[in-house]
Amino acid sequence: MMAKILVIGASRGIGKAVSEEAAARGHEVRAMSRSGAVTRRRDDRIEGFSGNALKAADMERALEGIDTVVQALGVEASLKMITEPVTLFSEATRVLLPAMEKTGVGRLVAVTGFGAGDCASSVNLLQRLPFRALLGRAYDDKTIQETLIEGSDLDWLIVRPGVLTNGPKSNCYRVLSEPAEWRNGIVSRADVADFIVSQLDNDRLGRKKPVIIRLPL
Repeated sequence: MMAKILVIGASRGIGKAVSEEAAARGHEVRAMSRSGAVTRRRDDRIEGFSGNALKAADMERALEGIDTVVQALGVEASLKMITEPVTLFSEATRVLLPAMEKTGVGRLVAVTGFGAGDCASSVNLLQRLPFRALLGRAYDDKTIQETLIEGSDLDWLIVRPGVLTNGPKSNCYRVLSEPAEWRNGIVSRADVADFIVSQLDNDRLGRKKPVIIRLPL
């Protein structure tokens, strides 16, 4: 089943990788970012869309004709991320969910990360202190993001990658679906994109929250 996908946060990272992987598999992609810039492809399956994920009017325009949304927002690593509150993930989700309801789009894949939501307790003791010091504020906001999504009526999938790399697609990553399996690890953005795009053909996303890793830490 070919889908029309809106990727939010498509200019870099997992969002860019999802856009390119989905287009390569024949899906139509609307790649949303502030700049609207996209990598040119001969098949023209990626449509650049300039918009602000925090503005309802932009989101409603971006959702026109869309089947599935992939929310892949990120914040740049900086001192500000460590010392000041992070609110992008929850604020953007508070804009996105009513916009999806208004436009009748019912499927959402959201990328958060290992350590968000109810898998926070799976961060081992050796990793917990540096994790909280460096990423605690961002992951507190990702936890709010997950809670908002879980409380919606959407058909959703929350994807929690481990430590991300820019390595190639390996085709041998692990999908840890059960809480007892959850653990941190290393995984490439290309592998995460492969997993996400592989789910787009499913009739139901199934309201699941898998952790994605290739090599455990």
